[in-house]
Amino acid sequence: MERNETQTGLFSVTGMHCAACVARVEKALRHCEGVREVGVNPATAMARVVYDPQCCTADGLRSAVQAAGYDLLTGGGDEAADEADRRAAADYRLLRRQALLAVALALPVAVLGMWFQSVGWVRWVLWLLASVTLFVCGRSFFVSAWRQLRHGAANMDTLVAVSTGVSYLFSLFNLLFPRVWESRGMEAHLYFESASVVIAFVLLGRLLEARAKGRTTEALRKLMRLQPQEVSLVEPDGAIRRVRIGEVRPGDRLLVRPGERIPVDGEVCEGSSPVDESLFSGEPLPVLKQPGAELFAGTVNLRGALHMRATRVGDGTMLAHIIRQVQEAQGSKAPVQRLVDRVAAVFVPVVMTLAAVAFVAWWAADPADGFTRGVLALVTVLVVACPCALGLATPTAIVVGIGKGAENGILIRNAESLEAAARVDVVVLDKTGTLTEGRPEVTDLIWCGDGDRRAACFSALERCSTHPLAAAVAERLGGQPHPEVSDFEERPGEGVSGRIDGETYHAGNAALLAAAGVAVDANAAAAADRLAAQAKSVVYFADSRRVLAVAGVADRLKRESPAAVQALRARGIDVWVVTGDAEAPAREIARQAGIESFRAGVLPQGKRDFVRQLQADGHRVAMVGDGINDSAALAQADFSVAMGRGSDIAMDAAMVTIVGSDPTKIAEAIRLSRLTLRTIRQNLVWAFLYNVIAIPVAAGVFEPLFGFGLNPMLAGLAMALSSLCVVGNSLRLKRAVLTERPMRRTAAEHPHIEHTESVSENNTTMKKYRVEGMMCDHCRAHVEKALNALEGVSAHVTLDPAVAVVEFSGREYSFAELQEAVAAAGYTLREM
Repeated sequence: MERNETQTGLFSVTGMHCAACVARVEKALRHCEGVREVGVNPATAMARVVYDPQCCTADGLRSAVQAAGYDLLTGGGDEAADEADRRAAADYRLLRRQALLAVALALPVAVLGMWFQSVGWVRWVLWLLASVTLFVCGRSFFVSAWRQLRHGAANMDTLVAVSTGVSYLFSLFNLLFPRVWESRGMEAHLYFESASVVIAFVLLGRLLEARAKGRTTEALRKLMRLQPQEVSLVEPDGAIRRVRIGEVRPGDRLLVRPGERIPVDGEVCEGSSPVDESLFSGEPLPVLKQPGAELFAGTVNLRGALHMRATRVGDGTMLAHIIRQVQEAQGSKAPVQRLVDRVAAVFVPVVMTLAAVAFVAWWAADPADGFTRGVLALVTVLVVACPCALGLATPTAIVVGIGKGAENGILIRNAESLEAAARVDVVVLDKTGTLTEGRPEVTDLIWCGDGDRRAACFSALERCSTHPLAAAVAERLGGQPHPEVSDFEERPGEGVSGRIDGETYHAGNAALLAAAGVAVDANAAAAADRLAAQAKSVVYFADSRRVLAVAGVADRLKRESPAAVQALRARGIDVWVVTGDAEAPAREIARQAGIESFRAGVLPQGKRDFVRQLQADGHRVAMVGDGINDSAALAQADFSVAMGRGSDIAMDAAMVTIVGSDPTKIAEAIRLSRLTLRTIRQNLVWAFLYNVIAIPVAAGVFEPLFGFGLNPMLAGLAMALSSLCVVGNSLRLKRAVLTERPMRRTAAEHPHIEHTESVSENNTTMKKYRVEGMMCDHCRAHVEKALNALEGVSAHVTLDPAVAVVEFSGREYSFAELQEAVAAAGYTLREM
């Protein structure tokens, strides 16, 4: 409870279908006594309500929403979340069946109705198919419209139900009583195809929208599941019993076994073990926890048993704090959606009023035939103004944009993901896994004297250790034989020792060598100092007398990172690095990537606060990360991007996911988002403009003056054409170019060059080739190594697309010579 004695509740809302529904739910909640603030997010179907619990309860809020024709899930914890998920999944399955059936029925209805309705039996087939389409597939529209009518409200479902219902009844009347019109010299037209096509289009649009926003709450579900539901409680007498997580209180003593997640925040009382804290720090190296060290809920105990004392439980843990941050950040609305909400709130009643006015005006103006003309005008207005194009404006652009992005390794979540991208002026990058490879590698291996003769001993010793640095060394020396290691000993935080063929060997840091009495000579010390100055972890390898090797281990910068940073800066975007790592490696990585601004030692809350501070300074911020520790900052940012090889939770919290984790895709994602958002706006302008023009024509305003008007048949065609215009405009995204041709820039500044011809700058020549036969990153590395082995050649190879950009600083090799070098590695080169 907050200091002002209000309570904030997050509730799932069911039954909403459009912006008018959102406005109706918000209105119902605001009218409850004690409610201070209301926000309903249509993308997540969540309502955030700040209320005074002394004046109203969650059950009271639910009653108010139910009275408005919707439902509010007020249960707490996973039970309510699971119920919301079950309802959403069931609704989606039903919607999919209805949409597919409606499309299957509407197609023959449209064909028969447009060209064959003069055939007697066809008219009855049209009636049968249209009846199934409306009252089976489109039943939900009529149910929702009736529910809204009972509460004195109207939404998009009301307009769909009225327009299709009037068209259907009018057609049914003409089918049963054609002589009413024929006696007046008019043809008894049927408009079943208009009703069927309207239902099919709206259901299809609704299905596309549901697919786009279906997983928006999955990140929260995964975060909540990180905390174990049962823990091992240590009693005062030493007995251990399993209890529910909700029974744990501050001060309780808990046992965390190897491989288990830390259940609550606390501190180590007994034991020693490395703990994977990448959940919060984003760093791949585990942290050794000894008595007195702090532990966080959701992190993983890797090896030894730990006894801990609980300090923060329930909503007080850092994990719970991150969950709340993600919930709050995802609860906001995109500005363009709020504009659509305001327009949609008055769209339905305005259209229905205009249709009624047209009917009355015709009836009053022409007492003889005015009633007939008025009915036709009413039906025509309702049919032509059906919000089909408006409903398709956003989802079609999203679907095409998502498809375009997927072809280029960019996954876009939904319409909200696109709103802020056009104005992004700051990109905040996580370091580990985003700019770097995300795993420690041996970058330097310096042998002292004849130490390389003991490489097999170094490899065998490190293979016995479980430390990530040891694994990196073992991987580097993977081709060595494996002699047997005896008397193996691992010193947490220092390194390992063991005997091989009667000799004692050590692998670890300087403290390990000092404890073993091994002196570090001047050459080894100089090498270690140089590696440390480059922010690399130093691993010594020594026997009982002297240092045999010095290895430098670091999280290597991705080859594409400098080009990615350059591409962002070329678009006028400021770039920051914000990481949980120490200052020295953060500074070095920023320098290598060409980034001037960085912040180090930042925990998840600090990342989110930094993004918030940039926003407070007037910036539109894009956050790029790959770990759970980035999820709160990703949710807070105006535009968020997750790297595809990182955490699932980061990907679920982000608006865009980069498949393959190529950072050069960040700039492409921003451009694709801008193009898609522009398409959405064009679609919305067309949808509104279409109604502004079509409604007066359908009402017959121009018929007395110019003899020009619409009948329901042409209105149905116009409605269909308006939808086709929206879809056609969205399909133009398929031909969009995401990588803009850079300005004059050298290969070192921008290796992803989009032209295929040779470029000569600064005495260098560059060419681009297609590579065939690559299946994975190892293949890519083999091709790159084969090309770089040629003297004076600097090659950069990407897997997706499978392209090699080759720079010649000396003589330019012929295609045959390049092909020969690549063929020796088992691949094929093709000219572009």
